Amino acid sequence: MQASLFDDAAYGTTLGRLGPTVRRRALTAGAWVDVRPGWLTGSDALFDRLAGEVPWQSERRRMYDRVVDVPRLVCFYPEGAELPDSVLEATREALSSHYRHELGENFATAGLCWYRDGQDSVAWHGDDTGRSRTEDTMVAILSLGAARPLLLRPKGGGPSIRYTVGHGDLLVMGGSCQRTWEHAVPKTTRPVGPRISVQFRTRGVR
Repeated sequence: MQASLFDDAAYGTTLGRLGPTVRRRALTAGAWVDVRPGWLTGSDALFDRLAGEVPWQSERRRMYDRVVDVPRLVCFYPEGAELPDSVLEATREALSSHYRHELGENFATAGLCWYRDGQDSVAWHGDDTGRSRTEDTMVAILSLGAARPLLLRPKGGGPSIRYTVGHGDLLVMGGSCQRTWEHAVPKTTRPVGPRISVQFRTRGVR
């Protein structure tokens, strides 16, 4: 992975401020997206630790009449589980503190995805398993490593919105976003480095 010129690790791995540094974009049907570029400095060091220490798993999934490999590595930490790095514990606490007044609860779980190269991806979907099928919620994504496009579009199709996130960027999908919009990380033939996505969710949401 090529390190970012803007990800200064001289002072260690450090979370920045949220508050007024977060930019919100209102979508349709009560959905919204918050973005905070470069929230975590020294994020490339965290990427290296997670890449080497997380018990990554490959999954297989039925698609139509065959079973195929899921094109990324994954690891899930349920509510109450210790996260694999103290920086992720601090990240979850900071997100809970910032969004608790709006969310009404803390972030509880963490799902990690490792996109090893441009052939790793995730198809259009919403995180609508569990409470988010009927309730507003938030999914906060911390992106580490090489920047990759994250696309959003209204459920059922329509023009997409593109965010390019990596090297410590934060993106939060809130409101009705998981019910009324979809998101994806598409494949690419361009040479890209690896990216780890850390998704913080509330209790009962996948």
